[in-house]
Amino acid sequence: MKNLFLPLLALLTFSSYSQGFLHQDGQKIVDGKGNNVLLRGLGLGGWMVQEGYMLKTADFAGAQYKIKAKITELIGEKNTAEFYDAYLKNGITKRDIDSLAAWGFNSVRLPMHYNLYTLPIEDEKIAGENTWLDKGFKMTDDLLSWCEANKIYLILDLHAAPGGQGKDANISDYDTTKPSLWESKANQDKMIAFWKKIAERYKDNPWMGAYDIINEPNWNFTGTNQNGCDEESNAPLRKLQVDITKAIREVDKNHLIFIEGNCWGNNYNGIFPLWDENMKTTKHPSRNSLIIACNTMCLFGWEKVAKIQTCGLYNAFP
Repeated sequence: MKNLFLPLLALLTFSSYSQGFLHQDGQKIVDGKGNNVLLRGLGLGGWMVQEGYMLKTADFAGAQYKIKAKITELIGEKNTAEFYDAYLKNGITKRDIDSLAAWGFNSVRLPMHYNLYTLPIEDEKIAGENTWLDKGFKMTDDLLSWCEANKIYLILDLHAAPGGQGKDANISDYDTTKPSLWESKANQDKMIAFWKKIAERYKDNPWMGAYDIINEPNWNFTGTNQNGCDEESNAPLRKLQVDITKAIREVDKNHLIFIEGNCWGNNYNGIFPLWDENMKTTKHPSRNSLIIACNTMCLFGWEKVAKIQTCGLYNAFP
């Protein structure tokens, strides 16, 4: 029986990958035919998550909830709601994805805010319940269809997790008056349920390139640096990512999973060894790395920069 099981497992694995799903192969990312895939991508930052440092509002409103509050002060709740509806509807369109494909990109990364997909725990009528919202899923469905039409991979990235995954509120929309992701089991349970829901919805689409399950966590669990840069174990971060992976794999065994370390994705103390055969780590480049990349682009063109960024972000570790 054991001798029959191993060839069957190999056949199932080959069958899954042969459909075109991206997967890891050592330090490479390859497609279903084993061809190396160099992800030349663009992040759709500022669409689902408004980040103060990008909008140059960080001095008075860094987190999205503060930006929204400032807009409400100026134009009122009704007009603010209308503004955000128009903003989300027109922020990214098929024309943008068509243009990216024409310019030679083969992937886009979608920074997601959880509150477009499900209610905050404070707004759930029944504790522990997950109310799903159509808006985020519809936006993702549309984006994926535009990507598929252009043969572009879509990488989902949970940029603002329930409660906020980091003290850098510009990127996590962390509200200090409410429990963070790390201080609330209810927030963690919602995040696990969120990724299972996502995986169940997109499990059969090979143009869904990967799930980046938590963006740039930066939290001090036991260390002194508030952004987790001196953490030695990162035990809560590892456990949550393991639990999310298990939930994803219950419904989706096809897709590549990206995980991230603490300190904006740069501190991997205690994270290894990896726990899934189709998983890659990401490492966010420093400001100096971006300067080098920009200088390289001036000298050698975008193709060289894409290689630098791909190695830095997606192929940093085995």
